[in-house]
Amino acid sequence: MHTTDDLPAPAVQKTDAAWKAELTPEEYRVLRQAGTERAFTGEYTDLKQVGVYRCRACNSELFRSETKFESHCGWPSFFSPLAGDRIIERSDTSLGMRRVEVLCANCHSHLGHVFEGEGYGTPTDLRYCINSISLRFEPA
Repeated sequence: MHTTDDLPAPAVQKTDAAWKAELTPEEYRVLRQAGTERAFTGEYTDLKQVGVYRCRACNSELFRSETKFESHCGWPSFFSPLAGDRIIERSDTSLGMRRVEVLCANCHSHLGHVFEGEGYGTPTDLRYCINSISLRFEPA
């Protein structure tokens, strides 16, 4: 688990101006300012196709459809990332509670949060709750 002070440098480094030029205002708000899209509004919440979910900001492969499950929380949920080195987990106390933020390891864009011990019948007992707007789906 990382803190803001000990994050490794991202492979993709751009200025805020460059990110704003590449992303829509809503993508920028979620990906670069750690915003959250409204529940049950994302394009991938109910998607059941086979494929890979990539970071919308840098195109890094993050999750596979085989690890996606229905949590009924309003956002796409996965029980495991593609590989542990594809994401960074960072402590987040922004709402007055302890949560674990999930970032893309390649560009440090905000993806969502991971929750543990909620009782879902998944192999890891983890729920990576990821904003659809942080992802781009690539069908198999």
